[in-house]
This record gives sequence, structure tokens and C-alpha cells, in this order.
Amino acid sequence: MEELNLLEKNEIEVLGARVHNLKNIDVTIPRDQLVVITGLSGSGKSSLAFDTIYAEGQRRYIETFSAYARQFLGNLERPDVDKINGLSPVISIEQKTTSRNPRSTVGTVTEIYDFLRLLYARASTAYSYNTGEKMVSYTEDKIREMILEKYQGEKVNLLAPLVRSRKGHYRELFEHIAKQGFVKVRVDGEIVNVEKGMRLDRYKNHDIEVVVDRLKVDGEDIERLKNSITVSLQQGNGVMMILEHGKDTPQFFSKNLMCPSIHAYLLATDFCLLITLSILLLFSCCNREGYRFRKIFGIIMIRPNITLTVML
Repeated sequence: MEELNLLEKNEIEVLGARVHNLKNIDVTIPRDQLVVITGLSGSGKSSLAFDTIYAEGQRRYIETFSAYARQFLGNLERPDVDKINGLSPVISIEQKTTSRNPRSTVGTVTEIYDFLRLLYARASTAYSYNTGEKMVSYTEDKIREMILEKYQGEKVNLLAPLVRSRKGHYRELFEHIAKQGFVKVRVDGEIVNVEKGMRLDRYKNHDIEVVVDRLKVDGEDIERLKNSITVSLQQGNGVMMILEHGKDTPQFFSKNLMCPSIHAYLLATDFCLLITLSILLLFSCCNREGYRFRKIFGIIMIRPNITLTVML
């Protein structure tokens, strides 16, 4: 009960520390703050920090393991101290490291960052950095249900996005599309036939979607709709579009994270989206002074209140 009260007070209390040259000292250290222990050489700084607090924290942590696991780790001796209250598992970092990477942090050195990436890649809730709305993802069955509900009786085009706002003539892409058996594409908002030698202005940005199927949503040919959705998602890397006949604005559907309002979508949330220097997230310009980085994709920002974790 006493230790619980100390945890609520955010303090670590060391009573009667006598390790090495410590003379039965009592110390109260605030938690959740940067604390520096200073003193003359030989005054007991390392004895207090490493040989007392760190050693006891490690010993308590290992005691939580099973007897089978402890036999491989060995037993740690209890430091010469009367009592330590409010102590949680601890981490010790060498004062001199062999790494010269200026971007190393406590998280990367101790490898805790790997576990945080795993946690937030699998258990986090992503929000759109443009609208603040919760990002959504759909299964193929859910996409089929939404299409049948929203476009019942309508003629629609099932599209798979291949290029988004990129320059190039894309002659090889059109040849590849034709070899796969597709006969129509949507280029910069206009549906056209795929022709031999087809190419675009290489100096302009283009949006290209392949027309996977054109059908009337009537609920009769469910198998055709199901197969077309599968092909569309395969061609679009998990993203597809529904374009009603006679309209210019498509509806996006994604198996990955997507903003429901502006239809901006991300790759599947994975470790790669949470790596600080991932090439998927950053564009680097190297110079003699170091690196300058510019974000080109959203990354999940961890906030103290997990309910407010957002995409930036």
C-alpha cells in the first residue's frame, strides 16, 4: 500500500543506500522528469544510479520471469540498500557508445522503438491529417455490399488506379495493360480505348486508371461483380474506384486506410510507415551540413492521450 502511494506521488524513494562508498544515504527522486546526479569524482554518483537503483530494478524485473527462464539468466544479488519504493523496470545506457549516428535516441539504442512501432502499427487508430476523421478500410465483401446498396440499378465503371499525378509518357504501361486484356483506360478524367503506340505528354502530370469492368448494378450477376472487385483491388494495390455512367467524380474504396471524405489513402499500416528515415515517408537532400527532410506521406504521431493519436 505504501509503494502504491509513492507511485501516485511520482517519486522513487531510496532508503539506506550503502553500496561502495555510499554512507547510508536516503534519496527521493521525482519520476517522469530528467534528473541529473552530480558530484565530485568518487562521491558515489555511479554507485547510486547504476549499482543501486538500476541493479535493484533489474533484479525485480528478472524475478517476474518463470523459474525456467531465470535459470539461463542467473541470480542477481540484491544491492546493499534498506528499501527502494516506487521503482519500475529500468534501462541503463552506456555513457560511451560505439555508434556515431547523430539520429540515435534512447528508443533506438535500447530497441524499445521497435516494440512501439509494432504496437502502433497493429493497435493504433489512424485519423486523416486533412479532415481529422477516422480513417477506414474495407474488405472485399464490404465493398460489394456498399456498391449494391449505393449504386443499385445504375451503370458503373470499375476502375483500378495505376498512376496518381505523375509525369511520363507511359507507353510501356499502356502496352502492359493491353497484354493483360484490358481495352479501356481513364486518363486525366476521360475514358479512352487503349491503342497501339499510345503515349502521353511526358512533361505533364497524369492520372491513369484501368477500366476493369463496365456493368449495371442490379444484384443478378453477383459473381461477375465479385470477380471484378477482386481484379480491381489487385490492379490498384488494394484501392479501387466506382465511376457512375455520365458522372466525373468517382467513389474510392480501399482495403487499406482511407479518409472517407477526401478519399486520400495510405499504404497498409506497417513498420515502414513508422520508421523515422523511411524512404516512403521522407525526401532527403544531403549536403555538407547534414540532412534536410520533407514529409511526403503521413506518419502516426504518438500523443500522451492515445485517443488523440492522429495522422500528420
